[in-house]
Amino acid sequence: MSSFEKLLARDGVLVYKIKGTSMEPMLRQDRDLVVIRVPASRLRKYDVAFYKRGELFILHRVIAVKDDFYLIRGDNTYALETVPDSDVLGVLTSFQRKGKHIETTSKLYLFYVRFWNAIYPLRRLRFRVRRRLIRVARKLGLLPIIKKALGRRDAT
Repeated sequence: MSSFEKLLARDGVLVYKIKGTSMEPMLRQDRDLVVIRVPASRLRKYDVAFYKRGELFILHRVIAVKDDFYLIRGDNTYALETVPDSDVLGVLTSFQRKGKHIETTSKLYLFYVRFWNAIYPLRRLRFRVRRRLIRVARKLGLLPIIKKALGRRDAT
Protein backbone atom coordinates (compact mmCIF):
# COMPACT_ATOMS: atom_id res chain seq x y z
CA MET A 1 0.00 0.00 0.00
CA SER A 2 1.40 3.38 -1.01
CA SER A 3 1.68 6.41 1.27
CA PHE A 4 -1.25 8.05 -0.60
CA GLU A 5 -3.44 5.04 0.08
CA LYS A 6 -2.31 4.87 3.73
CA LEU A 7 -3.08 8.55 4.32
CA LEU A 8 -6.52 8.25 2.73
CA ALA A 9 -7.29 5.12 4.75
CA ARG A 10 -6.06 6.66 8.01
CA ASP A 11 -7.26 10.28 7.70
CA GLY A 12 -9.88 10.16 4.93
CA VAL A 13 -8.13 13.13 3.32
CA LEU A 14 -5.02 13.72 1.25
CA VAL A 15 -3.44 17.10 0.44
CA TYR A 16 -0.60 17.29 -2.03
CA LYS A 17 0.99 19.37 -4.79
CA ILE A 18 0.19 17.87 -8.16
CA LYS A 19 2.55 16.56 -10.82
CA GLY A 20 1.68 16.30 -14.49
CA THR A 21 -0.15 18.44 -17.01
CA SER A 22 -3.23 16.36 -17.78
CA MET A 23 -5.56 18.60 -15.74
CA GLU A 24 -4.37 21.93 -17.13
CA PRO A 25 -5.53 24.65 -17.31
CA MET A 26 -7.43 24.06 -14.06
CA LEU A 27 -4.55 22.50 -12.11
CA ARG A 28 -0.90 23.42 -12.67
CA GLN A 29 2.04 21.15 -11.99
CA ASP A 30 4.26 21.98 -8.98
CA ARG A 31 2.02 24.94 -8.10
CA ASP A 32 -1.46 23.90 -7.07
CA LEU A 33 -2.43 21.98 -3.95
CA VAL A 34 -5.33 19.56 -4.16
CA VAL A 35 -7.55 18.20 -1.41
CA ILE A 36 -8.70 14.63 -2.04
CA ARG A 37 -11.25 12.90 0.18
CA VAL A 38 -12.56 9.37 0.32
CA PRO A 39 -15.85 9.52 -1.59
CA ALA A 40 -19.03 9.13 0.49
CA SER A 41 -20.85 7.62 -2.50
CA ARG A 42 -20.32 6.93 -6.19
CA LEU A 43 -18.83 9.79 -8.14
CA ARG A 44 -20.97 11.96 -10.39
CA LYS A 45 -20.41 13.38 -13.84
CA TYR A 46 -17.73 16.11 -13.75
CA ASP A 47 -16.27 15.02 -10.40
CA VAL A 48 -12.48 14.69 -10.48
CA ALA A 49 -11.54 11.14 -9.56
CA PHE A 50 -8.30 10.18 -7.82
CA TYR A 51 -7.50 6.66 -8.94
CA LYS A 52 -4.67 4.22 -9.34
CA ARG A 53 -3.53 2.82 -12.68
CA GLY A 54 -0.73 0.34 -12.13
CA GLU A 55 1.75 2.18 -9.92
CA LEU A 56 0.54 5.65 -10.98
CA PHE A 57 -1.96 7.86 -9.16
CA ILE A 58 -4.09 9.94 -11.48
CA LEU A 59 -6.52 12.86 -11.16
CA HIS A 60 -8.94 13.02 -14.11
CA ARG A 61 -12.50 14.16 -14.66
CA VAL A 62 -15.50 11.84 -14.80
CA ILE A 63 -17.17 12.27 -18.18
CA ALA A 64 -19.82 9.56 -17.75
CA VAL A 65 -21.01 7.31 -14.93
CA LYS A 66 -21.81 3.71 -15.88
CA ASP A 67 -23.08 0.77 -13.79
CA ASP A 68 -19.74 -0.33 -12.33
CA PHE A 69 -17.20 1.95 -14.00
CA TYR A 70 -16.54 5.52 -15.09
CA LEU A 71 -15.47 7.07 -18.38
CA ILE A 72 -12.72 9.49 -17.39
CA ARG A 73 -10.55 12.04 -19.22
CA GLY A 74 -8.04 14.67 -18.14
CA ASP A 75 -8.95 18.29 -18.90
CA ASN A 76 -5.84 18.50 -21.10
CA THR A 77 -6.16 15.07 -22.74
CA TYR A 78 -8.28 13.66 -25.53
CA ALA A 79 -8.66 9.94 -24.84
CA LEU A 80 -11.31 8.41 -22.61
CA GLU A 81 -10.34 5.84 -20.02
CA THR A 82 -12.56 3.19 -18.51
CA VAL A 83 -11.96 3.12 -14.76
CA PRO A 84 -13.65 0.50 -12.57
CA ASP A 85 -15.23 1.63 -9.30
CA SER A 86 -12.65 -0.44 -7.41
CA ASP A 87 -9.74 1.67 -8.75
CA VAL A 88 -11.18 4.97 -7.48
CA LEU A 89 -9.58 5.97 -4.19
CA GLY A 90 -10.84 9.51 -3.76
CA VAL A 91 -12.46 12.60 -5.19
CA LEU A 92 -11.19 16.17 -5.50
CA THR A 93 -13.13 18.41 -3.10
CA SER A 94 -11.08 21.61 -3.33
CA PHE A 95 -7.77 23.02 -4.48
CA GLN A 96 -5.54 25.97 -3.79
CA ARG A 97 -4.36 28.06 -6.71
CA LYS A 98 -2.13 31.11 -6.32
CA GLY A 99 -3.06 31.21 -2.63
CA LYS A 100 -6.80 31.14 -3.32
CA HIS A 101 -8.88 28.25 -1.97
CA ILE A 102 -11.46 26.95 -4.48
CA GLU A 103 -14.23 24.51 -3.54
CA THR A 104 -15.54 22.15 -6.21
CA THR A 105 -19.04 23.22 -5.19
CA SER A 106 -18.51 26.91 -5.98
CA LYS A 107 -20.54 28.47 -8.79
CA LEU A 108 -17.44 29.72 -10.62
CA TYR A 109 -15.84 26.27 -10.55
CA LEU A 110 -19.04 24.60 -11.77
CA PHE A 111 -19.29 27.14 -14.60
CA TYR A 112 -15.69 26.40 -15.61
CA VAL A 113 -16.32 22.63 -15.61
CA ARG A 114 -19.42 22.86 -17.77
CA PHE A 115 -17.84 25.38 -20.17
CA TRP A 116 -14.58 23.44 -20.50
CA ASN A 117 -16.45 20.24 -21.32
CA ALA A 118 -18.90 21.98 -23.67
CA ILE A 119 -16.01 23.23 -25.83
CA TYR A 120 -14.31 19.82 -25.87
CA PRO A 121 -15.12 19.23 -29.58
CA LEU A 122 -13.39 22.52 -30.47
CA ARG A 123 -10.39 21.73 -28.28
CA ARG A 124 -10.10 18.28 -29.84
CA LEU A 125 -10.30 19.72 -33.37
CA ARG A 126 -7.55 22.24 -32.53
CA PHE A 127 -5.41 19.41 -31.14
CA ARG A 128 -5.87 17.27 -34.27
CA VAL A 129 -5.14 20.14 -36.66
CA ARG A 130 -2.04 21.13 -34.70
CA ARG A 131 -0.80 17.53 -34.59
CA ARG A 132 -1.35 17.12 -38.34
CA LEU A 133 0.46 20.40 -39.13
CA ILE A 134 3.42 19.33 -37.02
CA ARG A 135 3.59 15.97 -38.83
CA VAL A 136 3.55 17.68 -42.22
CA ALA A 137 6.17 20.21 -41.10
CA ARG A 138 8.38 17.38 -39.86
CA LYS A 139 8.12 15.54 -43.21
CA LEU A 140 8.95 18.73 -45.09
CA GLY A 141 11.86 19.56 -42.78
CA LEU A 142 10.10 22.70 -41.56
CA LEU A 143 9.69 21.70 -37.92
CA PRO A 144 12.54 23.92 -36.62
CA ILE A 145 10.93 26.91 -38.37
CA ILE A 146 7.52 26.05 -36.92
CA LYS A 147 8.99 25.66 -33.44
CA LYS A 148 10.70 29.03 -33.72
CA ALA A 149 7.52 30.69 -35.01
CA LEU A 150 5.50 29.19 -32.15
CA GLY A 151 8.22 30.06 -29.67
CA ARG A 152 8.14 26.50 -28.41
CA ARG A 153 10.71 23.82 -27.86
CA ASP A 154 8.19 21.02 -27.36
CA ALA A 155 6.39 21.04 -30.72
CA THR A 156 6.74 17.34 -31.48
